[in-house]
Amino acid sequence: MNKDKIDWPFFCLAFFILISLCITIFSFPYESEVWLQTTHDLIMNKVGIFYLWVGFSSFLFLMWVAFSKYGRIKLGPRDAKPSFSTVSWIALMFCAGIGSSIIYWGTIEWSYYYVSPPFGLPSGSPTSIEWSAAYGLFHTGPTAWAIYTLPALPIAYLYHVKGRKVLKISEACRPVLKQHSDGLLGRVIDLLFMLGLLGAAGTSLGLSIPMISAGVQKLTGISHSYRLDIFILLLCTIIFSFSVYAGLEKGIKKLSDINVFLALTLLFLVLLLGPTIFILKMSTNSIGLIADHFLRLNTWIDPVAQSGFPEKWTLFYWAWWIVYAPFIGLFIAKVSRGRTIKQMIIGTILSGSLGCWLFFSILGNYGLYLELHQILPVTLLVQHVGAPEAIMSIFATLPFGTIMVFMFTILSIIFLSTTFDTSSYMLAAVTQKQVARDPARWNRLFWAFSLALPPVALMFIGGLTSLQTVTIIAALPSLFIMVLLAVSFLKLVKNDE
Repeated sequence: MNKDKIDWPFFCLAFFILISLCITIFSFPYESEVWLQTTHDLIMNKVGIFYLWVGFSSFLFLMWVAFSKYGRIKLGPRDAKPSFSTVSWIALMFCAGIGSSIIYWGTIEWSYYYVSPPFGLPSGSPTSIEWSAAYGLFHTGPTAWAIYTLPALPIAYLYHVKGRKVLKISEACRPVLKQHSDGLLGRVIDLLFMLGLLGAAGTSLGLSIPMISAGVQKLTGISHSYRLDIFILLLCTIIFSFSVYAGLEKGIKKLSDINVFLALTLLFLVLLLGPTIFILKMSTNSIGLIADHFLRLNTWIDPVAQSGFPEKWTLFYWAWWIVYAPFIGLFIAKVSRGRTIKQMIIGTILSGSLGCWLFFSILGNYGLYLELHQILPVTLLVQHVGAPEAIMSIFATLPFGTIMVFMFTILSIIFLSTTFDTSSYMLAAVTQKQVARDPARWNRLFWAFSLALPPVALMFIGGLTSLQTVTIIAALPSLFIMVLLAVSFLKLVKNDE
């Protein structure tokens, strides 16, 4: 690879800012935690509503595009065939967009709603319990995956239809920014994308690593500690660095295929060995609740009672999806050659939503069953020993509990790796001037290990609120980028009419 294909000033600046932020957190942990909490409250009170607007607007906009004449546009030449089989295409997008957070929240999220229900419902009532099982489906459903898919529109059009081999957000905004895409404004947009992805990656790893460590503790008896977390983080980093080194087809695709197979196997075993009929009944009921209240859920901000529920959960989730959206959009665009825009939109939203719902429906409802039948006090465990230990205790109650905990732990590691091999792949792509096929291998490896730095710092602070705040802050500039990307796509297709 020629050295001149690396955008060295941008590369060095991004890494310098990353190192500076991590050193600041290590040097001033208490002050950093206080600042994060203050910033969280300020953003939620002043601009939280915009996260909600961007989420629902993304869904409405994509539905219009998919069923308009633009949905028939093919990504690539007319005779181009899809680069990946449908199964591998879905596996690549799902594993890139979700990671081990899906098995974390899918297993335990209901317990938070069980204790503090939405809509001011009394805790423990039948209606509040039904909503505790259902609300997670909304947070990982069509609106969420629409946020992921929107940035893919202009990127895929430019890359596959116009033939511009540049995988940068600033390039996707060129129809609006014009020559400014090559100037300071374009650099700022790409830098914000990188920092947002690094911050979101830190949040995901900060949630997932303690869960994997809890699995190791359950299996080996080794006490859960910060050192164990760092060791697990290093292990995961090595795994996804091998994957990203091998490239998109030989590494990332294969690991994603393995991941989906293991995930489906685990879900099938929990459904088969657990309370099958209860899980099926609650899942059916939950889908009905979400479908019946879809508009209400997308617009509920609770301005009068001010319970804080939308801010703590829905706005956090939308911030999470928004901050990852440019990155996932780049990846969806890269792997969707040979498909129409409609196929890309509908395929991503449907497969992503249904995939997430499998985890929430099977794993979550199994945990809920244990709580309702007083087999395991899940909500008390979450409050007193933490969510990671509670998750492992849930799996330990299954027949062949030790084997199930082992499977869950291995799956968590691979799930984590499939997200971060993709992340490092796209970070490398953004720091290069052109990407004809794959970014340089050394560049992919460099960002694979750089991704491990933010979670080391964030786990040092600890606490769910700090992790959520990093995502919310990182997503703030992405709100404007999402609007730019939507307008850019419209300008592109209208200019070519």
